[in-house]
Amino acid sequence: MKTITRWLRNILIFFITSTILAVVILKYIPVYITPLMLIRAVEQMIDGNAPEINHHWVPLEKISHNLPQAVMASEDNLFLKHHGFDLEQIQKAQIEAQEGKRQRGASTISQQTARNVFLWQQRSWLRKGLEAYFTFLIEKIWGKERIMEVYLNSIEMGRGIYGADAVARINFGTTPDNLTKSQSAYIAVSLPNPLHRDSGHPTAKMKKMHKTILKRMNQIDTFPRDVCAQ
Repeated sequence: MKTITRWLRNILIFFITSTILAVVILKYIPVYITPLMLIRAVEQMIDGNAPEINHHWVPLEKISHNLPQAVMASEDNLFLKHHGFDLEQIQKAQIEAQEGKRQRGASTISQQTARNVFLWQQRSWLRKGLEAYFTFLIEKIWGKERIMEVYLNSIEMGRGIYGADAVARINFGTTPDNLTKSQSAYIAVSLPNPLHRDSGHPTAKMKKMHKTILKRMNQIDTFPRDVCAQ
């Protein structure tokens, strides 16, 4: 029994130490690859296609301030105020699930970033627990600016498209620092389902959602302008 206890303790110590070290390291170096990028590449090969990963890291100051504003308006309007979790949205999602309504996402930008960088996408209680753990770590160690920087560089924005630089070049023929308010809003519209919503070729439904996000962008706090391109 003592051997098992010692073994479990050592595993726990190793897990905590290694994960904290990984989070500290990624506070300072770009995130060039994520688990989702690798998973999508494998899925593409299984379908008989060549793996495609369009991704190029750019610092936050080289991304138009319109984009963080748009994703906050669409995905997490309390991003600058909460500590990683939007408890009100989580409660609403739980109530709707109990009532048998269509399950909706309640993940904050911080949670999505933790999942994209450190975990996998399939839902499970294990992943949710680890997601909460990593969300806590990046909130404490990275801070909001780094979380947004990693989010905008790692989020899936289309088939084989990851991050602000790739989506700006491929879908809009521009650079991330020149993304307009309208283009940024279309990118935000696509995020909940980027494999089926093309920000460069929006459907009528996407255009309707686009108008809503543009309105919301004027109603929330702006992201610190000293770290964003004007």
